[in-house]
Parts: sequence; C-alpha cells; structure tokens
Amino acid sequence: MNKPVHYLAAAMLTLTSVVALAHDYTLGALKIDHPWTRATPGGAKVAGGYLTIQNGGSASDRLLGGSSEIAGRVEIHEMAVKDGIMTMRPLDKGLEVKPGEKAELKPGGFHIMFMDLKRPLKEGERVKGTLQFEKAGTVAVEFTVQAVGARDTGHKH
Repeated sequence: MNKPVHYLAAAMLTLTSVVALAHDYTLGALKIDHPWTRATPGGAKVAGGYLTIQNGGSASDRLLGGSSEIAGRVEIHEMAVKDGIMTMRPLDKGLEVKPGEKAELKPGGFHIMFMDLKRPLKEGERVKGTLQFEKAGTVAVEFTVQAVGARDTGHKH
C-alpha cells in the first residue's frame, strides 16, 4: 500500500471509532446525550438509566417515561436524601426540561427506572429503548451498559 492509502485508511478508522462512540439523539429541540445503565447481577428486578437532556427550544417539555426491550415497564424517578434518609419516588408527572436548560439523570438524583427486568444486563452491551416526551413525542435510543458500580458514563466529551 502506498502512503496516501494508509492515511485514508487511518482516517476512516478514526472516523468510524468516533461515530461508534457518538451516542447522542435529537428529537425536535431536545438533545439526548449518552444514555447508559449499569450491569446487574442475576436475579435483579430493577436497574437505573441515566442520560442528559438539553432543551434548545422555546417551550418546556416533560420526560414522561418510555419502554425497553429489557424491562416490563419504564418510569422516571427521583432519589433524594432528607434528614439523613434516602428516599426514591416515581415522578407521576414526569421530569420537566425547561427551555434553554439541561436535565441530568444520574446516580443519586433523577433517573430512569427499568422495572421488572427480563434478564441481567451485561457490561459492554447496548439495550434498546424509547423515551416518551409530553410534547416532542417518542425517540428510540440505546443504553450502553457500564460496569456494576459505574458512577458516570465513562464517555468523555
């Protein structure tokens, strides 16, 4: 192979790697960044889902829930600590994302709950799901499965 072909092949591999790592979705004015979850032990019935939603529009929208191939149902939850006691509760009206703002769903705060898991989640796999918004509608996403104790996406911008 001559040098120009080597450079072209290297550039294509680099671009392919960047595209493979890109894990963002757009739905109208909403940008959903890097959905992820954690690996689960056998027998686990729930798992958390995490991501960031940026609302670039001029109106609020609300993440209401969704669905997934790995769960019987998907809910939006909030975890909080009050007076030293950790509580978790479903957000019956969903999670509002105001115009020009960002909502972070992360461990220890707002998150997606995959309820009634159909199987264990394995590190490195991707699981399909959908997110349902009040105004923007539904978008298909994939959640990357991180290690059991992961605290963030492992995804660097």
